[in-house]
Amino acid sequence: MNNKRKIVFLTGTRADYGKLKSLIHAVHDSEQFEEHIFVTGMHMLSKYGSTYREIEKDGFSNLYTYINQTTSTAMDITLSNTITGFSNYVAEVEPAAIVVHGDRLEALAGAIVGAFNNIKVFHIEGGEVSGTIDESIRHAISKFSHYHFVSNEMAKKRIMQLGEPSENIFIFGSPDIDIMYSDSLPDINTVKEHYEIPFDQYNIVMYHPVTTTPLPTLRKQVKELVAGLLLSNENYVVIYPNNDSGTDAILEAYESFKGNEHFRMFPSMRFESFLTLLKNASMIIGNSSSGIREACIYGTPAIDMGNRQQGRYDTKTSASILHIDENAKQLLDAIQKAHEMILIPESHFGEGNSDEIFINTLSSDQIWDHHVQKKFIDVNF
Repeated sequence: MNNKRKIVFLTGTRADYGKLKSLIHAVHDSEQFEEHIFVTGMHMLSKYGSTYREIEKDGFSNLYTYINQTTSTAMDITLSNTITGFSNYVAEVEPAAIVVHGDRLEALAGAIVGAFNNIKVFHIEGGEVSGTIDESIRHAISKFSHYHFVSNEMAKKRIMQLGEPSENIFIFGSPDIDIMYSDSLPDINTVKEHYEIPFDQYNIVMYHPVTTTPLPTLRKQVKELVAGLLLSNENYVVIYPNNDSGTDAILEAYESFKGNEHFRMFPSMRFESFLTLLKNASMIIGNSSSGIREACIYGTPAIDMGNRQQGRYDTKTSASILHIDENAKQLLDAIQKAHEMILIPESHFGEGNSDEIFINTLSSDQIWDHHVQKKFIDVNF
């Protein structure tokens, strides 16, 4: 008889899977728990590389795939679809806990289903700030969640401001660093050969839509990005944006790269391969959190454009990050500055042992004896 507690991980994007992967491995290797993975969102869309196949390759035992959208489904309808599908799945699996990450609508759906069904919800990397609707979604997830695994002390303080008890908040760093520090990454020649990347030197581009930005403004911004990249005459590995509203405007602008020998474009990429490329890149350009979190760990300069990552770093003290507006001239100047930067790799988000802290916390009686009924804790101002 299997007496292991079932832990369900919900993943909707290549990014959150990279954050959850080491934690899933820790649960998989445990004698106390059994991992289950609900795979949906971008993973299921061929436009973005059908990345559910990459999860299948990792060999986890209990995988369930669910299509929650088409490429044109509105975000609110996608949220509704995910709640319906995940609710039915949870009723069948009967997990002891649900693990969600970050600020995506799939994670919000998972937290809502867990809260409404008296299932403990663990939220990974709550308490972060950004300049978009993602921040509101992230804080909403925190309020539906019972336990919080955060990246640093500042994130813990923010969740306490939301009325969450400090004893339910655990600082464990950023779990993708577990993989970044591991010896499981492929070497750069293997990655270049697999993805047919011919460049000796290259920059990475990851630019996502900001859902609160009007479409005409977004088109103007991405036009500036594309113009600057083309004028630079450098080599680029361009990875498609996420599937938020506005992504088609970005992809339309990227049509200018087709046939240009300086550009290689990919709908998606295996997380470990991306990390190897980031480690060996001259810089990363765009508005992805990879430029804020992962790049500094490898000492790779980052050019952060616009307001998507607003509030997630201090422009005066973050030595590895150059912040600019979406402006072609500013981008060209920043590229030159980035080439001149000499950085020492450093981590502000843990030491690569998030998986150990996570599984040790799950193994404590405190987690399972605690009632799911929540109480707002006032902050003493």
